[in-house]
Amino acid sequence: MPSRRTWLWLLLAGLSAAILYATLAPADWQVRLGLHWLVEHFLVFFALTLLACLIWPRPMLVAAVLLPVAVGLEAAQGLTPDRTPDIGTALAAAAAVAMAALLADAVLTFRKRRGNA
Repeated sequence: MPSRRTWLWLLLAGLSAAILYATLAPADWQVRLGLHWLVEHFLVFFALTLLACLIWPRPMLVAAVLLPVAVGLEAAQGLTPDRTPDIGTALAAAAAVAMAALLADAVLTFRKRRGNA
């Protein structure tokens, strides 16, 4: 039976693949949640960052990897014929990554201090 960590890696890979698909697939093939697109980007990258921090408990390094990925994926939309990159969307994704990493770092610091007390 696969371990919890294996399932988390599979979930992270699936979410990353879904984000890549949503970024580069034609616009009419996308699945929308019914929320504003900035909120959707924020929630997806927040969840991706928290999931990555569960697997690799170094939140600032996770953020250092995911920040350029988030901005790069938004810039890659310029390669598609039916969409254009948007700076607001890139900033929403980057803010989600930063906030999730700070939250994960605070939780890990709290747990470490609580364990030492």
